[in-house]
Amino acid sequence: MAHSVDLLRPGAREALAEGVKTRGRTPLLGLSKAQMAEAFAEAGIPAKQAKMRASQAYSFAYVHGHRDFAAMHTLGKDARAVLDNKFTLDRPEIVEEHVSSDGTIKWLFRFPSGGAGKPVEVETVYIPEDDRGTLCLSSQVGCTLTCTFCHTGTQRLVRNLTAGEILAQVMVARDHLGDFGKPAHERRVTNIVMMGMGEPLYNFENVRDALLIASDGEALGLSRRRITLSTSGVVPGIVKTGEEIGCGLAISLHATNDELRDELVPINRKYPIAELMQACRDYPGLSNAKRITFEYVMLKGINDSLQEAKELVRLLKGIPAKINLIPFNPWPGSTYECSDWEQIERFAQFVNDNGYASPIRTPRGRDILAACGQLKSESERLRASERKALEASAGQAAMATYPVAMATGHGE
Repeated sequence: MAHSVDLLRPGAREALAEGVKTRGRTPLLGLSKAQMAEAFAEAGIPAKQAKMRASQAYSFAYVHGHRDFAAMHTLGKDARAVLDNKFTLDRPEIVEEHVSSDGTIKWLFRFPSGGAGKPVEVETVYIPEDDRGTLCLSSQVGCTLTCTFCHTGTQRLVRNLTAGEILAQVMVARDHLGDFGKPAHERRVTNIVMMGMGEPLYNFENVRDALLIASDGEALGLSRRRITLSTSGVVPGIVKTGEEIGCGLAISLHATNDELRDELVPINRKYPIAELMQACRDYPGLSNAKRITFEYVMLKGINDSLQEAKELVRLLKGIPAKINLIPFNPWPGSTYECSDWEQIERFAQFVNDNGYASPIRTPRGRDILAACGQLKSESERLRASERKALEASAGQAAMATYPVAMATGHGE
């Protein structure tokens, strides 16, 4: 039975909530080593020392997971005082934690506004399996894409997450699961996927910067083979992902013809299937050892016929690929039904017989609305008048320290 729990130590919730009150200090999470050195120099640390101090702080923050500069004993007291006064390593507040009957954990994180609106909330999911532990990260608060089978698509885009806010989801998961200080083979978070709230390629720079730190051997140290970015088909960003990030690629396909995909995944009207398939064929490093994953949600009577399976095989011909078949996960208000299990198995068997691995993804966390397509938070887009009032009350200093770009609303 699913349940809500509070596993934080006494006082820890209040400590995490302090992240909302840190206006005036610059967050270090999300900064590369070079960016940290530049920030330290601007904060008054002598230029000759800034690079070395940045290297120490980089390891301190990402490798060891510390959040209190007082524990950074490799620095003198004066240097620690400067860092503590100017910078912060605070985590987001954990608003809710739900644990599924299958062990899946869903967290609702609250991030401070930074002076450009209300605090915002996103959901992050940890999925334990026998051979891995996968963390599903959000890249935006809400989404612009309005895919008709996806719960997240019913929440309008509020804003992009910063690189630090994307990384903070990993940091809190590692905190909670006890991964810091353990060798890689003992960590519970072994893989990360950009498959949570939002379209990652509509927040490309922040996603890229976060994933490069996640895969840096001197930071979080995750292999790029264990990082996957999922897109609904933002064609211009696909090749850039391969060139600038080098992680695995997943495509939310869900249909084999433009007419149906226009309905299920409306971004298809801008980037139709033929353009999407060409971008996949052009993906840097594509090979049998580095295949693209195509995600295909199974909707009863919509896209689950054997004729659709034949078209899928035809469409992907020549692309090193595997197809994840996803039983539709219901959510309040949805009009779709999941395909019958026997039909999903027939579909999978046909695809397998024609040379493509097509595992059926076991639904995880359905009982806590943590499964694929079920994530959503209650954050809402602010009216311009509300945002201006909040910005004015926050003050210009806070605005300079925490720049937040309110989303322009692609496709809205």
